Amino acid sequence: MTRKHKIELCIALLAGMALATAGFFIANRRSQRSVTLQGAITARDKDPRKQRPVSDVEIFAEDDMASGTARSDENGYFRLTLPKGVRRGHPITMHFRREGYDPLDVNDFVGDKLYIEEMKAIPEKSQTVPGQPEIKVGNLRIRYSVKSHTDANVGSAVQTFEVTNTGNVPCKGQHPCSPDGKWKAAIGSTSLDAGGGNFFREVRVSCIAGPCPFTQIQGENYSNGGQIMTVSARNWSDTTTFLVEAEVFHPMSADMVHESYPVIFGRTLNFTLPYSAEGVSIEADLAAQSIIFPLGPDLYLNWAACTTRLNADETRVYRCELKPGYSFQ
Repeated sequence: MTRKHKIELCIALLAGMALATAGFFIANRRSQRSVTLQGAITARDKDPRKQRPVSDVEIFAEDDMASGTARSDENGYFRLTLPKGVRRGHPITMHFRREGYDPLDVNDFVGDKLYIEEMKAIPEKSQTVPGQPEIKVGNLRIRYSVKSHTDANVGSAVQTFEVTNTGNVPCKGQHPCSPDGKWKAAIGSTSLDAGGGNFFREVRVSCIAGPCPFTQIQGENYSNGGQIMTVSARNWSDTTTFLVEAEVFHPMSADMVHESYPVIFGRTLNFTLPYSAEGVSIEADLAAQSIIFPLGPDLYLNWAACTTRLNADETRVYRCELKPGYSFQ
């Protein structure tokens, strides 16, 4: 074996050792990363429409290697982070606990998947007086208001102004001149005030008297409106008269009342409202009497327990479950 071949062999051996060492460290580093399990918890029901999210569930894992705790949010979502060293495929037991639901213990394996679990609600004891029928709740409607911003036309403004000038006078470079620089010109203007809190729209400026073909409206800033409006015109002939007209608007805010209807599944009603909704109330016939029930910030109803959650698009989801002694008509 030549000296050159020996050197090439040594380089190859060193490269192989370096790759093996790097692979060991990478594998070891990966094994030290924490594994996070994601999932959601819903209420157990044969009807998928009644499998509502279950929030505030305590989740904990206990095993010879794996341990961790988490709590579900308002959408039933949870993230359970396991200690470093727990690898995928490791058996794990997850425990789910919440008041009002049967305890749930799930034997599974650590894997790259979504853990969807169902918890069985504990039926509430009936508080109905023996021999007394349940109170019927019917004809449900949701009422709320949304701020509506509008601009009201509160009047109009009219003004005339003259631009005095003498025609056929050479300009000779003395500003102002006609657009072609040939004739001496004059510029006149007028200002209008829409009043405090008001603004102009639909501004119209016209030459109405005199040699109008030899006039020009100066600029277009007046078309932007605003509370104060100034209009100017150039005239390079005899005296002309201009008419300025505009509509006066005032910004106004009003509460627009909206009405919608909830969706009812079993003993639960559901509805969504825009984030800007205010004064939310439920109008219902209770024991054959029509009553409006304001929800208020505490979401209190004497005949139902209500909760709410915010969606990613800022719409708000409401859910109200009947209390014992009541039923939907």
